[in-house]
Amino acid sequence: MKTEPLAFRMCPRTLEEFVGQEDILGKRKRLRRMIESENLSSIILYGAPGTGKTSIAKIISNKTKIPFKRLNAVSSGVSDIKKIVEDTKNFFLNQAGKTILFIDEIHRFNKVQQDALLPYVEDGTIILIGATTENPYFEVNKALISRATVFMLNQLTTENILEVLTNALNNKERGLGELNTEIKESTLKYIAELASCDARVALNTLEALIANAKINEHGKIIIEMEDLKDFLKSKVISYDKNADSHYDTISAFIKSMRGSDPNAAVFYLAKALQAGEDPVYLARRIVICASEDVGLANPWALTLAISVLEGLKAVGMPEARILLAQAAIGIATSPKSNASYVAINKAMEDIKTKYIDEVPLHLRNAPHQELKSLGYGQGYKYPHDYEEGYVKQEYLPKSLQNTVYYQPKNHGEEKHIIQFLKTLKKV
Repeated sequence: MKTEPLAFRMCPRTLEEFVGQEDILGKRKRLRRMIESENLSSIILYGAPGTGKTSIAKIISNKTKIPFKRLNAVSSGVSDIKKIVEDTKNFFLNQAGKTILFIDEIHRFNKVQQDALLPYVEDGTIILIGATTENPYFEVNKALISRATVFMLNQLTTENILEVLTNALNNKERGLGELNTEIKESTLKYIAELASCDARVALNTLEALIANAKINEHGKIIIEMEDLKDFLKSKVISYDKNADSHYDTISAFIKSMRGSDPNAAVFYLAKALQAGEDPVYLARRIVICASEDVGLANPWALTLAISVLEGLKAVGMPEARILLAQAAIGIATSPKSNASYVAINKAMEDIKTKYIDEVPLHLRNAPHQELKSLGYGQGYKYPHDYEEGYVKQEYLPKSLQNTVYYQPKNHGEEKHIIQFLKTLKKV
């Protein structure tokens, strides 16, 4: 009787059974060559859940003649590492003199635990296979990263998941092939989409559906689309507010608004909201985008963004989604200019790196007569005393005269600013 979960039973045992990740496991690809030749060196497998990190480790375990050990970073520590090293160096226990050590969720090892691995990875006693859902360049010791090759696993495609599910339905030895099951490909595809292309989630869903399905008078298990819709109330979303998926989604959201794509902006906004992102955080990002990327090309955009930020406090979810969508679409469809953003950055860089004269005397405040006698405020021309409220005079410190920080773009409202500045030059 098959007691293990379907996802466990269907874990690929060989490279030929593995589905997807052609970028790193295709013919003549580096990782495939390393596994096939058993010429292994330390590697870090980085990817979302259900993309095949653990499966690759198991394939290596099945393929290699080198002793293979596994640790989970959540429940293991330095003592476990030392015990494996001791056994590895014991010739009677390990004649190969080295061990392949698979550490799942290696990002959960703290600095001390990761440092404990370093000398043994360095001298080849340990061939490390680390698996992580977090960006290893942020979460794994740099010294350890430098001694390993990082392989990024992409999200499996819907076609990949369909193949995995079909294999499970047809496999009599480890899968569901012994059952008399009828399920349409469209339903299988829907399972793949609901699982966000996580193979483990898809297999678990299929197994649960079959376990709870009705059997017709002919003994056939029939899975209909309606059964699936009743079973799953919502799609599994790959999104962790403290992980890469969060930062990647927010980055895509901002870049979609900056790139004037309202459809993509609304999509990433919806993804973040559906995953439980804080609406106020999203509104703040929209406010920043309104100033940094739209700026004076459309001053109304910042007013809209701030209004939405304030409106969220009065409305709350789920209605707040409408306000956020309006703001995101408004920013995406506005003329763009980062001239204000560039101007302040350039000015701050000059202040940090250049010698700059004091504020010109004629611009200084002179609240006391003693300061006036020192020249404070003398020679200042009050613009409103002149026609059109403008008079030529120098405002920048002497060392920065003729410096240009703000260069408006020739579109949106800023094209009118260009004309205004040109008019002033003629005065």
